[in-house]
Amino acid sequence: MKLAVLDDYQRVALDSADWKSLKGVQVKVFDRPFASLDEAARKLKPFDILCLMRERMPFPRQLSDRLPNLKFVNLTGRRAGSLDSKALAERGIPVSHTGTGNGTASTVELTWGLILAAARNLEKASTNMRSGKWHQALPAGTALQGKTLGLVGAGGIGAKVGLVGKAFGMDVIAWSSNLTPEKAGAAGVRCVAKDELLSTADVVTIHMVLSDKTRNLLGRKDLEKLKPGALLVNTSRGPLIDEKALLAW
Repeated sequence: MKLAVLDDYQRVALDSADWKSLKGVQVKVFDRPFASLDEAARKLKPFDILCLMRERMPFPRQLSDRLPNLKFVNLTGRRAGSLDSKALAERGIPVSHTGTGNGTASTVELTWGLILAAARNLEKASTNMRSGKWHQALPAGTALQGKTLGLVGAGGIGAKVGLVGKAFGMDVIAWSSNLTPEKAGAAGVRCVAKDELLSTADVVTIHMVLSDKTRNLLGRKDLEKLKPGALLVNTSRGPLIDEKALLAW
């Protein structure tokens, strides 16, 4: 039996489990992305079991249908929108998930790391310092106190991002299709309409689960409503934003 582990870091993947205890099982780690679906199908065809790192690569029906030996799929995390589990179920291939980790805390911290880096031009400042330019051509950073933070989604992660925003002295507003004033109040934020959030927030952060309903949640017309100079941070899933519209924004 052959088992493939798809991970960015081979050492981490091999250290994550006692693979030697799987007697008679050949384990191979793929630590580079496949160039195409054809390459993925060709290289994964011999394997009976696949261990996936959440959504590091798309796994549509067109791929799983080309893996005749596949008998079991395991992935980290509770969900993976890029995995066509229905196609696997139709073939009787079970899919198992790991339990939750500390994703909420790390995502909240990453969100604020990106906000601060963008507001303070930290990437440009670091490049300047390393090249000896100091403040040359470096715009002044933006203080967050008194600014408005708009949360697209105020669930477990969004609400915690909002708490940090309040600590910075920001006015925190939120919107999602199922957010009510009562739910927003319980999260300590103010519920507003989508258009109001986009047009008034100085910082917009996205905290939504990717689904057919939320795909392209922010399109071209939504992006055009953002204030000049507004910051947009998405630490959820890329397709929540219309990526073609984002590139043209």
